[in-house]
Amino acid sequence: MSERETMEYDVVVVGAGPAGLSFAIRLKQLKPEVNVCVIEKASAIGAQILSGAVIEPQPLDALLPGWRDNPPPICVPAGDDEFWLLSKTGGRKLPVPPGMQNHGNFIVSLGAMCAWLAPQAEALGVDVFPGFAAADNIYNDDGSVAGVRIGDMGVARDGTHKPGYTEGIDIKAKVTVLAEGARGSLTKQLIKRFKLDQHSDPQGYSIGIKELWQVPAGRVTPGKIVHSIGWPADNHTYGGSFLYHLDKDRIALGYISGLDYSDPEYKPWEAFQQWKNHPMVKPLLEEGTILSAGARAIVTGGYQSLPTCDMPGALLIGDTAGLLNVPKIKGTHQAIRSGMLAAEHLAASGLDAAGFDAKLRGSEAMAELKKVRNIKPGFKKGLWYGLLNAAWETATFGLSPWTLKNKADWSSLHKLGAQEEPKRDYVQRTLAPRDRLAGVYFAATEHDEDQPIHLHVADTNICIDQCTTEYDNPCTRFCPANVYEIVDDAAGKRLQINAANCVHCKTCDIKDPYEIITWVTPEGGSGPNYQSL
Repeated sequence: MSERETMEYDVVVVGAGPAGLSFAIRLKQLKPEVNVCVIEKASAIGAQILSGAVIEPQPLDALLPGWRDNPPPICVPAGDDEFWLLSKTGGRKLPVPPGMQNHGNFIVSLGAMCAWLAPQAEALGVDVFPGFAAADNIYNDDGSVAGVRIGDMGVARDGTHKPGYTEGIDIKAKVTVLAEGARGSLTKQLIKRFKLDQHSDPQGYSIGIKELWQVPAGRVTPGKIVHSIGWPADNHTYGGSFLYHLDKDRIALGYISGLDYSDPEYKPWEAFQQWKNHPMVKPLLEEGTILSAGARAIVTGGYQSLPTCDMPGALLIGDTAGLLNVPKIKGTHQAIRSGMLAAEHLAASGLDAAGFDAKLRGSEAMAELKKVRNIKPGFKKGLWYGLLNAAWETATFGLSPWTLKNKADWSSLHKLGAQEEPKRDYVQRTLAPRDRLAGVYFAATEHDEDQPIHLHVADTNICIDQCTTEYDNPCTRFCPANVYEIVDDAAGKRLQINAANCVHCKTCDIKDPYEIITWVTPEGGSGPNYQSL
């Protein structure tokens, strides 16, 4: 067997999102002589980034003071804010919570923003490599992180090499910066290896499903921002929507479902489609067309679920660390802020990761999370308790002498018949897409049908012998891309994994009640190719 090719850098960054790129830019600003590379599993920078996204500009002002003179391709100043409590047939307009007020903010496409940031990093001397999927961590003899291993390309499902096979590369570095976003596969390994979560609550997540629409002229008010809670979620399921008016008669819209939901029959994708057919939303979209669609897990555990963010040879930033502010529904400013802080720490320490966690916990980013730490957990007791608790926490600036606990999302599902689950008060829907496979089309996802399956199920017998009777196979419902199917053919019932559909949302890795599904990186360049999400 041939020896793997090795590339060496001072710092390797895994993930070309706002955290990773901001880190690289700031480090090169401070230490131009440091060699930095950023690797990204998508075929192009920004192609697998998905967020709302409304950003607070202050961290970006600090990173790139002149950015407003040359803004990202989609960058609309925030206008009017609205916040609604929906019922099945209407809604009630509520005061906009202080944390959700967006005066001075900007609506952006996060994918387009990252594609805009990458050349600015390259201009400073950063090597940016799209299509490089980090398959594993590598370690020094003393156990410290030594870099990452890029997976082989062109391997068939049976393990043979296809035409064009390319052996992977080891990228070695003094420091590895994990900026993979929520539920990063390498981060998951490191958290377990270094016990980074031993002093924190389990991390929590939501799934965000988003579409970009082109609508008839005259319907869009550029800059308008609308959020809602209530229908179609019941009072015990955390959920809400966003609707952002862009320029050029475009609307970005989506629905977020907390993955701590308890009803095994709940369908996050269907909840989104139901919301689109609400009488306050549907008239905006009729006769419009979908331009792009996708889904992504969002990290929502907050302050009490933050793992230790440094370890020998590596550190965690952005959503990988868990820095999203849930009540604000914003994480980009935290990602940029943490990336800059990490760069400043490494520049001052001579590329020593030790001590970054303490610096992060003493920073403005952590202070922001501490103030709102009890708001999302309060909704575990229902919508009305959650709203009252949120009002209290907001009024007291988070100074309550207690901190509510989080538990793992996979543990929250009720077994069939154990509880009386709410009846879904749904409507007949007419807007596209009609099913999840149509949604996969709008995500432009692409995997070689013959490449190794990147969704590993430890014991498929559990799916048939146990999960069918205990939970009715929730993987067939929580996945927004119809990856998991229970088929009944001549061989009997079996789990079928349609891995080519996968949009890399990571929900299966999070919500599976038996923790037997593991998401690993597919071949570099595979997956969704989002346009302006």
